[in-house]
Amino acid sequence: MPRELVYTGFISLDGVADSPGGTEEGHRSGGWVLDTEFLPEAFAIKGEELAETSALMFGRRSYDAFARIWPGSADHAAYKELPKYVVSSTLDPDAVVPDWGPISVLRSLDEVAELKQGDGGAIFVHGSAELARNLSDADLVDRYHLLVFPVLLGAGKSLFSSTDRDKLGLRLRDSASYPNGVLKLVYDVVR
Repeated sequence: MPRELVYTGFISLDGVADSPGGTEEGHRSGGWVLDTEFLPEAFAIKGEELAETSALMFGRRSYDAFARIWPGSADHAAYKELPKYVVSSTLDPDAVVPDWGPISVLRSLDEVAELKQGDGGAIFVHGSAELARNLSDADLVDRYHLLVFPVLLGAGKSLFSSTDRDKLGLRLRDSASYPNGVLKLVYDVVR
């Protein structure tokens, strides 16, 4: 049975996934997740995901951002020894962060498709909006775990592609709304 590829992330109501926690990417409204009242129950999905995660996947820019923080973060300690895959045509495999578990560099979406055909559990893609769009356009995403924040950003990297493609159906698996306006939406891709 093929491995599932699950995209998990924070998005604005208008579909922007850019710079939710800070201004690293230069988005003028960076840090928009931190502007919403923190309610632990709205983020409970992250703990639920961990029980299902067998590997992590990042695009190059998200890998660079997370690799500076997650290896030493107590909040992300459970991810430390999980296999990690970075989809990049430029990252030198010898330049990956040491002491953060096994890290492999995948050079193409074909390599991602091949990885999905192997043994193992779900692979979770964190951040990585550009990678998520490309994976979706290549019909490689199996599920979306979205926390939708009550903000309209108007500009930034969209999670979803504007490529003219056949309709992609989604089936709602789980949802919840929270008093701070955040929505949890979990969708399976219908094939």
